[in-house]
Amino acid sequence: MNYFVTTSIPYVNGEPHLGHAMEFTLADVLARQARKEGKTTIFATGTDEHGAKIAEKAESLGITSQELADQMSARFRTLAQDLNISNDRFIRTTDKPHEQRAQLIWKALEHDIYKDSYTGWYDIVQEEFVPEAKADPARMQPDHPKAYRKIQEENYFFRLSNYNAQIKEAIESGSFKILPETRRNEILSVLEEGLEDISISRPKEKLEWGIAVPGDSSQVMYVWFEALMNYITVLGYPEHDDFKQFWPAHTQVIGKDIIRFHAAIWPGMLMSLNLPLPKQLYVHGFININGEKMSKSLGNVVSPHEIIGKYGVDAFRYYFLRHIPSYNDGDFSWDTFEAAYNNELANELGNAVQRTAAMIMKYQNGIIGDIPVASHDSEPIIKAIEECRFDRALDEIWDQVRGLNQYIDETKPWAIAKTDDEDHLREVLAYQAGCLIEIADLLEPFLPETSVKIKAVFEEGVVRPIQGTLFPKHETPETQEPQKA
Repeated sequence: MNYFVTTSIPYVNGEPHLGHAMEFTLADVLARQARKEGKTTIFATGTDEHGAKIAEKAESLGITSQELADQMSARFRTLAQDLNISNDRFIRTTDKPHEQRAQLIWKALEHDIYKDSYTGWYDIVQEEFVPEAKADPARMQPDHPKAYRKIQEENYFFRLSNYNAQIKEAIESGSFKILPETRRNEILSVLEEGLEDISISRPKEKLEWGIAVPGDSSQVMYVWFEALMNYITVLGYPEHDDFKQFWPAHTQVIGKDIIRFHAAIWPGMLMSLNLPLPKQLYVHGFININGEKMSKSLGNVVSPHEIIGKYGVDAFRYYFLRHIPSYNDGDFSWDTFEAAYNNELANELGNAVQRTAAMIMKYQNGIIGDIPVASHDSEPIIKAIEECRFDRALDEIWDQVRGLNQYIDETKPWAIAKTDDEDHLREVLAYQAGCLIEIADLLEPFLPETSVKIKAVFEEGVVRPIQGTLFPKHETPETQEPQKA
């Protein structure tokens, strides 16, 4: 069975932040779980690199748009590597194959494209056209720091309104599943109002940094319309075997701020191309810092690299998978992170591994013997992953971690050792080792490094102790005293 999962592709006008890091990690769990189940998997991420914001920022820095895109895209690629993300593809919208295939897609959509004049508001912050009815009156004022631009220009339009009923039916029938239900209801209310046709190009005289519209060199494709195409260009649409074998995507992972693009515009494009919709769209929430929205003006921005540098990659992954609600917004603070690290990772999981290994070394010279296969019910964990409830899946796994610690405290292997009942002691310690191997196996998609470390300690039947601790802290000059937000 083939399995295709994507993240949205981050826009390269700013530094990678916690939201990007969390989204990469969420999709990574899905990809790793699919591979674990024996599915042939493609996991794609990448960067979105065209548009007015990139051109303006590059100009302000005195470099070309391509140079800015190259620099920033490399930072997102580095973040993915630092998070141990197992993506198979990393697409850039400035890649020549993407540009060529985007033009093929445009031509295939031409039966739903027409030219007309657009007069209205344009939001340079979000790079989107804003309908008058949904515009913020404050931002219509020219002195507002994020004022809309009033534009009047000739553009190409896509007949999105043609697909309103079909998109609504696909969502309501469940053939295009949107998680969580709150996000499904949100987009259904948009569809209830009715989709309007959308502008999908900009005049080249106003914006050169974009992909040329086929057959009209005076226009470039609107960045959002073109960026959505990456999900099939990365598979080699229209002719490559990967596209034929892996589309439709099983799950596309996005943030809640771009749901309209992915749950209305993208399905409309796919329907116009006569292609199936993704099976599932998972929409995650935002991360606040100490209960406040993360922003430069508040001075509370926390870099993913700062956390990874101090606590390690798996501690990062653990916190953002378990302590940020999978179906809602969540909160980060250094104090809550430290508490999760100490109480759950170090004291509960780390302690179970250390105690078990130490007792086998002390009482049995490191020989475990035959390890029984632990057989806890993993179905709730698998189901939670399928439903993108990563927090719930880790709750289930942690029930097993706590259950093992309780078993150790109640069975008291150290007391059994004093009775000279070697068979019973061997049985108890082998059961502990078996439980930890099972826990490590369940943790593989979530905490891949930790999973490998735990298995290496026990699975050969002879204890191979971890050098140091399971979750070492790294006290570097940059991270020794993290600034409290």
